[in-house]
Amino acid sequence: RFLVAVALIALGLPQAPAVAGAEGTTPAPAVSPQIEQAVAALRAISTLQADFVQTDRNGQRLSGVLTLQRPGKIRFQYQPGVPLLIVSDGAALTLIDYEVRQVQRWPIKNSPLGALLDPRRDVAKYGKLMPVSSPNIVSVEVRDRAHPEFGVITMVFVRKPSAPGGLELRSEE
Repeated sequence: RFLVAVALIALGLPQAPAVAGAEGTTPAPAVSPQIEQAVAALRAISTLQADFVQTDRNGQRLSGVLTLQRPGKIRFQYQPGVPLLIVSDGAALTLIDYEVRQVQRWPIKNSPLGALLDPRRDVAKYGKLMPVSSPNIVSVEVRDRAHPEFGVITMVFVRKPSAPGGLELRSEE
């Protein structure tokens, strides 16, 4: 198992800074080779089970187990005592709050979670390399700055020459 840090729609995030430059007037920045490697590693995953930690903007942390099956299915099963379940059918993310008997749905297309669910997605569109202390670790933060309410996913990869893209999705704690 490994860990994926997640901040989801339901908990929201502070407003992300806007990206400078007018659309169409500034060429797209070159994609980092490390981002390309992360994309290759993610595209090679067809099923996955991982522990996750979700942090809201107030610093409250919830944990649970994330299960992914391509194409498009994902499930966030929270720790015992948390009356939430989040599932996706590939088109929408559904949050079920058993405590208040409420169901909410959001489209996942063009969201950071879409990058994890769809192996054809280009993580480079939303991904940003994060500083790390080891050259064997690659950390990618995925967020849509135009839609901060979609949250952030942080994925940690370890260099492994035999893995797709030379990286393996992991957690270093």
